Amino acid sequence: MRQLAGSLLFNVGWYLWTAVLALLGVPLLLLSPGIVHGYARFWVRGVLLWLRWTCRLTHRVRGLETLPSGPVILAARHQSSWETLAFEVIFPRSAIVMKRELFMIPVVGWMMWRAGHIGVDRAAGAVALRHLLRDARRRAQEGRAILIFPEGTRTAVGAQAPYQPGVAALYTQLGLPVVPVALNSGCFWGRRSFVKRAGVIDVEILPPIPPGLPRPVFVERLRQAIDTASSRLAANAG
Repeated sequence: MRQLAGSLLFNVGWYLWTAVLALLGVPLLLLSPGIVHGYARFWVRGVLLWLRWTCRLTHRVRGLETLPSGPVILAARHQSSWETLAFEVIFPRSAIVMKRELFMIPVVGWMMWRAGHIGVDRAAGAVALRHLLRDARRRAQEGRAILIFPEGTRTAVGAQAPYQPGVAALYTQLGLPVVPVALNSGCFWGRRSFVKRAGVIDVEILPPIPPGLPRPVFVERLRQAIDTASSRLAANAG
């Protein structure tokens, strides 16, 4: 009962906080992407603090010391809405690959676009892939990491979905190391669950995969790394 009440309180506060900051942030759309990104991190920190107070749900990150310096491709498991928020803080200035229709959300979506995130029209096929590579190359030249969810959608804990072609295309075309990221957020904030479970979400940054591997070898190595670590983290979460 307490978790249900806390989850309800969290959602109310989340929507109110988002609405207030969205309205106050409209003038920032005229400023630099760096300022917009900083404002987004302020918003996310507020959401995560409210999540901690209402649902007693926090997180910890392991492996930040393994991140190479300079631009990289971050390839992360996607189980929950949680990481779409928290990664703004965990990986500051990263350019997140997301559905392009999210940019159409008034104010919030416009800020995502202004912050330099990468929108993909998944119905556009090869054209979408070319645009992804173009925009990702620009962000890498700016010194930013590219963050992508290889499966392209949220998956339940323990489930697998085929990898979309985007992560392999980025790996082969940009020549950057790929850093696998495992997590167990779905154990606490399920993809279709209103109730948030109290506990600690673990995010584990794994050793980078160097560029230059054949495409099938890279994809298998990436999947093996993410699946193995995510399964271990899920077991530790109970």
